[in-house]
Amino acid sequence: MNQYQQARRYRAHLSQFTTSVLQIKNPWVVAFFAFSYPGFGHLMLHRYVAGFILILWEMFINGKANVNLGILYTLTGDFSKAKEVMDERWLMLYVGIYMFGIWDSYRTTVDLNKQCILADREDASIRPNAMGAWDINFMDKRKPWVAVAWSALFPGLGHLYTHKVIAGFFIFAYTVAIMYYGHVPAGIHYTMLGKFAQAKEAVNMQWVLYLPSIYFFILFDAYSSTIDYNRLFEKEMKKFLREHYQKKEFIFPF
Repeated sequence: MNQYQQARRYRAHLSQFTTSVLQIKNPWVVAFFAFSYPGFGHLMLHRYVAGFILILWEMFINGKANVNLGILYTLTGDFSKAKEVMDERWLMLYVGIYMFGIWDSYRTTVDLNKQCILADREDASIRPNAMGAWDINFMDKRKPWVAVAWSALFPGLGHLYTHKVIAGFFIFAYTVAIMYYGHVPAGIHYTMLGKFAQAKEAVNMQWVLYLPSIYFFILFDAYSSTIDYNRLFEKEMKKFLREHYQKKEFIFPF
């Protein structure tokens, strides 16, 4: 058994497609992103299966209940129209899963923070790279602002920069689907031509209202993930230097 298989708790796991890491997070921040869009809180915690299920469920049930349209008309003060467009039969199914996503994100963050503290005390070795037939993943220091810049250009690119391939590809494909069904490219085209009335008619607001939550999340997650991976790189480097270059018999000068 090698040094990477002896620990009881691990601070990180590197695979070909992503890096899962334990870092102290604010439970309220994670719960906030779960509140803004179900599944985003789980993605922040690297719980991809649960996150993807909640995100796809949100798209399905929100579309059936017309929740985004109800929010749009409510914000514009047209309460009667908001009541008219929303489907109560589907809306009743929306609330329970929505509340669960917020609660589970908060609860899991608290538990993982405890696991992170214990893992740091055990000081387990971290495998610095993962190589396979599909991809190569390695720990390195990256610039947070570069991740934010690529994410701002298009959702998912910042995650690919930090080698969160699974989350990056999902967010990329998910955003493309939303832009397609929301007719966002057509709206941008008409806006650039100064045809604002046609742009307003072209876009589908039920789909477009997904984008603010997505953009806000991917900018924050790309930035915070880059910082987490930089800290992980520093921890692995410090442990390596202690074990290989700091001799026990060395006498420190005073």
